Amino acid sequence: MREVIFIALFFCFGIATAQEISEIQIQGNHKTRTTFVKKLAKVKEGQVLDSAKAELDVSRLKRLPGIAHAYYEVKEGDNGSVILVYGVEENFTIIPSANVYTTNDDEFAYRLGLYEFNGLGRNIVFGGFFQRDIFNSYGINFRAPYLFTNKLGLAINFQNLSTLEPVFLDEGVADYRYTNTSYEVLGLYEFNFNHRVEIGGSFFTEDYEYRTGATNDVVPRELVVDKMLYKLIYEFNNVDIYYQYLDGFKNTFNFQLVTSTDETLPEFLIGWNDLIYYKRIGEKGNWASRLRIGVATNNDSPFAPFAVDNNLNIRGVGNIIDRGTAAIVLNTEYRHTLYEKDWFVLQGNGFIDGGSWRNPGGDFGDFADTDNLRIYPGIGVRFIHKRIFNTVFRIDYGYGITEDATNGFVFGIGQYF
Repeated sequence: MREVIFIALFFCFGIATAQEISEIQIQGNHKTRTTFVKKLAKVKEGQVLDSAKAELDVSRLKRLPGIAHAYYEVKEGDNGSVILVYGVEENFTIIPSANVYTTNDDEFAYRLGLYEFNGLGRNIVFGGFFQRDIFNSYGINFRAPYLFTNKLGLAINFQNLSTLEPVFLDEGVADYRYTNTSYEVLGLYEFNFNHRVEIGGSFFTEDYEYRTGATNDVVPRELVVDKMLYKLIYEFNNVDIYYQYLDGFKNTFNFQLVTSTDETLPEFLIGWNDLIYYKRIGEKGNWASRLRIGVATNNDSPFAPFAVDNNLNIRGVGNIIDRGTAAIVLNTEYRHTLYEKDWFVLQGNGFIDGGSWRNPGGDFGDFADTDNLRIYPGIGVRFIHKRIFNTVFRIDYGYGITEDATNGFVFGIGQYF
């Protein structure tokens, strides 16, 4: 009986001394709305202080494009209550972009864009781009993950993308002008801090127009096909962010069904999974790895969906040098901060990119074919602005060590993965 009374008294004492939150304050925000931050926070006024929940709120804030860093602190309130303060350091989020590069034909090419990553102070992303790469291209994007509630949002995208694409035939390589005009709508839902999903689709038209190179009687010289794409993306994210340093892992599964109005480009299924792992090494090091496994319907078509390309998977390999209906790619690199002063970070990295592909109409034994295997070690450098969202200018040089390998520089904005 004494034990029961003791436990009851201890329980009552715990309730009496629990610190109730009388007020939640937001400090350091100038553009991001206070009401938006409080809307996202799981901790609410009137609740008992829970430091674990407050830590989760801080981690959530650090993932937002408008926030460079976040923290919390507790102050004494009236009558034994506490005041919970969330402090944020904001990113500059109206970001112009300008990329200049040359193609294999030494054509001068560029892409100009302008995006707002914290629209209306609610981390709404809106903007567009214009690209000149032999042909003109443009796109407009809208993404509001918390448009309706603190879990439910919407994304709308339009693009008219026109490029000169290689098509791989038995007789050799043909160059086609490829134009993709698409209208996409996605619903965005966040189950909790770690899990989110995107569901939707797009209507798009693919236009292939032969320009130069090899031909055969099976592949048409001109082809215009209307298609529908149904998309499901599921992401598990358990990555902790501290400025340029990342720690934890993230898994993203992407599944698509593409229907077609022409048997030349038949209906197909495609899915791929990206497993990304980050590990802090000491005070200045960061190890990062990405494993991508993808499989699509094994149509024997020169327009296979998985491309071997500099900007997608293998640095130094060249621009779309091959295509396949399945892929295994591993990227791993060590990033080290060489210099850091206030907002500026200079980061160096060493990497190894490797992968293999299944040929269109082939089998999984193609992965072991040396003609399909690519291994490219290399080094790179990063110029990082800590107060402007996603301002990582990267330069990488990859050098192939497998058969018939190439080498070259790859430029880009943002970390490779």
